[in-house]
Amino acid sequence: MTKRSTIYFEPELHKALRLKAASTERTVSDLVNDAVRQALSEDQEDLAAFAERAAEPTISYEALLDDLKAHGKL
Repeated sequence: MTKRSTIYFEPELHKALRLKAASTERTVSDLVNDAVRQALSEDQEDLAAFAERAAEPTISYEALLDDLKAHGKL
């Protein structure tokens, strides 16, 4: 079951989306659904990566720069 929603696109973006839909023989809805699904999937991957690294020690930006300089990397 699908839900209907109103989305306002910038004119140039809407034109590009319509052209892509026509050239790929897909609907605008299919393209938008796939793009949203991909974005949400990437968010989920990012959150999982953050969770895996939550216990890692942190270092300030200044300390990182000092360490890089001390080891001849800067």
